[in-house]
Amino acid sequence: MVEVDSILTVEKVRKTFGGLVALDGVSLEVGRRTLTMLIGPNGSGKTTLINVISGFYKPDEGRISFEGREITGLPPNKIYDLGAVRTFQTPSPFIKLSVLENLLMATSNPGESFGKALMRGSWIGREEENAEKAFKIMELLELSHLWNQPAHTLSGGQLKLLEVGRALMSGAKLIMMDEPASGVNPTLAHKVFSHLVEIKRKLGVTFLLVEHRLEIALKYVDYVYAMAQGRIISEGAGEEVLRDPKVVEGYLGG
Repeated sequence: MVEVDSILTVEKVRKTFGGLVALDGVSLEVGRRTLTMLIGPNGSGKTTLINVISGFYKPDEGRISFEGREITGLPPNKIYDLGAVRTFQTPSPFIKLSVLENLLMATSNPGESFGKALMRGSWIGREEENAEKAFKIMELLELSHLWNQPAHTLSGGQLKLLEVGRALMSGAKLIMMDEPASGVNPTLAHKVFSHLVEIKRKLGVTFLLVEHRLEIALKYVDYVYAMAQGRIISEGAGEEVLRDPKVVEGYLGG
């Protein structure tokens, strides 16, 4: 394993479903302010690993640390509150709400409490700050012109960016994405990845991505882990990993 300034550490994680071994002693490090990608054939354990890290599954063995704090087995909401946020292959916004409203829904609002709602001064300032933050995020994601459009009118690529925007509104430090280029035409897929690079550079956010469309993703990512049969079989720079004989055999079918 490489020496990195890690935001996320996974150590010897194992997860089984009945007799199926989905993760077989997986260890990895995700460097801070990087785009790190998991690749591998269907059934290799990529999405299961994301689900274990984000708390949707509990590992049978192993240890997971986020920013130096152990999060092994914590529920998803606790991990989310710490700043490790997971998005899904199919975006799930509030389709009847506008882009702006979707972003604001990702923030905590003390005005929602009955007692605090009576104390207008305690929350009106925060609402204004949240709206300002939302417009800055929309500008960064090139969604500003759609701020008042209902989410169901957005394209597939724009919906992926809206999911990222919601994660940023929540204060995410690590965003885990399952196939951000899935279902998006190549031009928009490149735009999605370009925005992720900009977010990493400008906001210092780290990304852990599962992706199959390597012809699009490889030029944008900093580090790659290849998986097969629930194990890490190779790691390193993208092209280096793809030339690894184990990856050629186990993933590319060579």
